[in-house]
Amino acid sequence: MAGEKDLRKLLAGMSPQLNAGEYVFTVAPDGRVPAGVRPVVTVAEEEGLTLVLSREDADRAGLAYEYVAGWITLRVHSALDAVGLTAAVAEALARAGLSCNVIAGFHHDHLFVPHADAARALAALEHLGR
Repeated sequence: MAGEKDLRKLLAGMSPQLNAGEYVFTVAPDGRVPAGVRPVVTVAEEEGLTLVLSREDADRAGLAYEYVAGWITLRVHSALDAVGLTAAVAEALARAGLSCNVIAGFHHDHLFVPHADAARALAALEHLGR
């Protein structure tokens, strides 16, 4: 099934869902994912392999991190070439004074927001969808 491109439909149907747990951004030592670690996102950069994973996995593996995030999934199936969804979400969260790191998957967009403010971020996104 093709992803949605119409911004009005994307906003109306985004159904943001807060995933349980705390998530952190770290860099994989030696460019390898440590044994027992299950990242939810990996990004290969010149400086190293970024891992987004549960705080529990990072602590167990002894991986350093600074930012603890809540993970929100926009449940609408957005097209990868849809225009405006990321901007609308970022603007709504910025108006609420919240930072956001957006990662696009094939089917959904994923937002990592400050964990302490995840409920506020979810409320802002739900308001945007109305």
